[in-house]
Amino acid sequence: MARRKQPTARQERLGAELRKLREAAGLKGREAAALLGTDSAQMSQIEFGTAGVSEARVRQLTSHYSCTDDELIAALAAMATDRTRGWWEEYRGLLPTPFLDLAELEHHSTYRLDVEFLHVPGLFQTEDYARAVFSYRVPEPPENDLELRVRHRMERKVVIEQLAPIPYEAVIHEAALRIRVGDRTAARSQLTHILELSEAEHITVRVIPFDLDDFAGATNAMMYVGGAVPKLDTAVRDAPQGAAFIDSEAQLGAFRTLFRKVEAASLDPERSRDFIHGLAKEL
Repeated sequence: MARRKQPTARQERLGAELRKLREAAGLKGREAAALLGTDSAQMSQIEFGTAGVSEARVRQLTSHYSCTDDELIAALAAMATDRTRGWWEEYRGLLPTPFLDLAELEHHSTYRLDVEFLHVPGLFQTEDYARAVFSYRVPEPPENDLELRVRHRMERKVVIEQLAPIPYEAVIHEAALRIRVGDRTAARSQLTHILELSEAEHITVRVIPFDLDDFAGATNAMMYVGGAVPKLDTAVRDAPQGAAFIDSEAQLGAFRTLFRKVEAASLDPERSRDFIHGLAKEL
């Protein structure tokens, strides 16, 4: 199989999970390669995502690694055989790779949790809001690049707007709702858009108001994406060129705990809608 020049984050994740299972089994790369009937170089390429791996080999490796988690094995096998070429492929070579990786991650997600303190979550942003955010970069992006980023962000909304949308819960600080990244009209439109989306059964919006006592979690902005099984969940942090993915089991556990703490401190969904409605009226 030809070596990949630039594996996707999903391909890298499959390799990383196979490496974690090998290390948990106490095997070195060369030992696993021998069990598979290949060499250390090929095994390294599989674990770095630069070489593909068949479903049969995934199942063979997980057997050698004494993995008994049938759901995880099935999920890894599905990743190995996935040949999806989604809408994000039209942006390949036009936007930084992390933009495409994020869209692919969302396409395969089972649910989504967001916490935002300074910006409205990307899946909630209107076109005007997204354009204002991207145009504030230094140096200012060329018009064509700006429009590509805005269009890509709008298309990402498919995961919460499609016929079978994923469950989505967003906790938004009052600061993000009050900061006007555009003009007053755009700000009002953005708040109205959030209110409209919050009426959907699969979407939950919660607000953290400024006047909340004993809240010290303002550094815990996050995007948490559910995988096919919990071990394949992913936390996402903003990075200069798009996004940085986190898949350490310990860190994922910490992110889940942090989300529940922030969620517990926020207003319930009904009070949150009333709060956002009041902000919109002020405009």
